[in-house]
Amino acid sequence: MTVRRTVNAAMQALIDGTFGCLDAAAETINARLGGTVSKGTLSKRLSGQLGWPVEEVMALEDAAGRHPVTRMLARRLDTRERTAAASLVEASGEASKEAGEAICAALRAAQSADAGELATAIQEAAEGEQALRRLREALEAVR
Repeated sequence: MTVRRTVNAAMQALIDGTFGCLDAAAETINARLGGTVSKGTLSKRLSGQLGWPVEEVMALEDAAGRHPVTRMLARRLDTRERTAAASLVEASGEASKEAGEAICAALRAAQSADAGELATAIQEAAEGEQALRRLREALEAVR
């Protein structure tokens, strides 16, 4: 996907999710920048006929309190962000595995009168909690 298409997709999601329509997005830009951007201009930007000026992207992102395009651009320079994303994938896989093992052990313990099965289920649940905690930390590192 080209950069323009990626930016357009992020801006479309931002407009739909925060402003609801092009009229509201245009009014926001005009109020923040003092310009005369219209619904038609935004439509052309989203279709790829025109590019997005940095000022307009910033105005909409700041008004929404979300910064998808800025984050996308910053990731190009921040190798820590790539490391955090890789860590997120790894942590997700580990959390899924550990949670599955904990559930399996809990069901086994529920069907057994063996205290050993219960102890195993408790241990697996603790490992699942730790894996989910690491996943949460990986998610917070992406911010």
